[in-house]
Amino acid sequence: MEKSSLVQRAKDGDVNAFAELYKEIYKDLYRFALYMLKNPTDAEDIVSDTVVNAFAAIHKLRSADAFKAWIFKILSNKCRSKLKEYSDKYTVFDVCADPVLTVDSCADDVITRQAFYELTEQERIIIGLHIFGGYTSKEISRALKLNENTVRSKERRALEKLAEKLR
Repeated sequence: MEKSSLVQRAKDGDVNAFAELYKEIYKDLYRFALYMLKNPTDAEDIVSDTVVNAFAAIHKLRSADAFKAWIFKILSNKCRSKLKEYSDKYTVFDVCADPVLTVDSCADDVITRQAFYELTEQERIIIGLHIFGGYTSKEISRALKLNENTVRSKERRALEKLAEKLR
């Protein structure tokens, strides 16, 4: 079914239509929240809260094409609030608990996550929206109320920081 039709049905209160929209982006929402919060339980909770709030407020959505950016904006605001609650409480998500990962891939993942967490909050949000959400610089600039060139510059510098830390 066409996305704009699903959005309109969801705006009219159709729970199943909203569920279809959610199903398409759940993994991206969760990955973004996990990288931002560093805690799988909190990431699940924040995604759940985001979905509940988004469904309650979907009537405010102006454009069907903006659904993904709109729900990611809700999610990023919730992540920011949660980060303020426990700014440095968690250090590294324990990826090594996954029995599928090898010791080397686990170590690489921990190093990558640590480097990611050393970025500023805004840098993490920009990279997270681009990588996990698939947003363009233009979409990110609108969501964060920044100039599009500023978003590209911040993303480039953040990626350079990551590359330097991973050398």
